[in-house]
Amino acid sequence: MKNITQIPRQSLRAQVYDRLRSAIIHLELKPGERINDKALAEQFGVSRTPVREALKKLEDEGLIVTSPGSETVVSLVEVEQAMHAFTVVASLHGLAARLALTTLTLTHADQMTAINNEFAEALKVEDKYRAIQMDDQFHAVIIEASHNPEIMLALDRLLPKIRRLELQKFNTFDGKKSIKQHQEIISCISNDSKEQLPALIENNWLSLAEYLTEK
Repeated sequence: MKNITQIPRQSLRAQVYDRLRSAIIHLELKPGERINDKALAEQFGVSRTPVREALKKLEDEGLIVTSPGSETVVSLVEVEQAMHAFTVVASLHGLAARLALTTLTLTHADQMTAINNEFAEALKVEDKYRAIQMDDQFHAVIIEASHNPEIMLALDRLLPKIRRLELQKFNTFDGKKSIKQHQEIISCISNDSKEQLPALIENNWLSLAEYLTEK
């Protein structure tokens, strides 16, 4: 597995957890791949205890599965589970937009325009990690403007349920519709017609969900 190196002993479980979670989300550890705590401990340069503790937390979050025979594997990407998660994610982003109606300004719109341009460029060169990062940053502007940290905490819990599906299907993703929807969101802020913003935000997420979960 890439990017696994020895790590400091401070907060070992948290560091192991963060790195394993990232590897699972970004498909570096693939769905169905077997997990060996001894091998991981050797790669990280730590004892098996923090690895096992991290794996237990990842299991509680549904990212890994331990069978009765004690085999531990990365959980499969479940489309139905992702669709349920998308519905909640869309609602949370819509809530953030409603809370941000009085705080969003032209400065935010300019910031989102620059990010959307980078998003479009990343899609053009098929850099899926950069594209998803830019999409996250685009929506983060509104989340931050909502001044409600609980929304981000809730979204962080739901992220793995949809991110792996995004990465799996990225190569067939056109992105033009998403770019246009972003532009509509920006115009809504720029033209001070922000009452439409929550619906536009939710529709942006649900459109992506519809595409990613179609058979």
